[in-house]
Amino acid sequence: MPRFNFALGKAGTLREAGEVQSDTFDDALEAIAEQAIVQVGDLLEIGVYGFPPARYELVRTGRKTKGWKPANQLAA
Repeated sequence: MPRFNFALGKAGTLREAGEVQSDTFDDALEAIAEQAIVQVGDLLEIGVYGFPPARYELVRTGRKTKGWKPANQLAA
């Protein structure tokens, strides 16, 4: 089962970081949304060791909403 590292925050402010272990990437995103205190507009960096993280923004909340969408990659 893969272990995903994540960092959660807003506008350059880190609020929470850790690991989540799940069968799939989608399950990892859902687990973070359910277990962490998240708000619309939060930014999430998530990945596995040895690869650059993916960046997502929370656009809506609720169970099984698929509320995470890829964040704008223009800001480096």
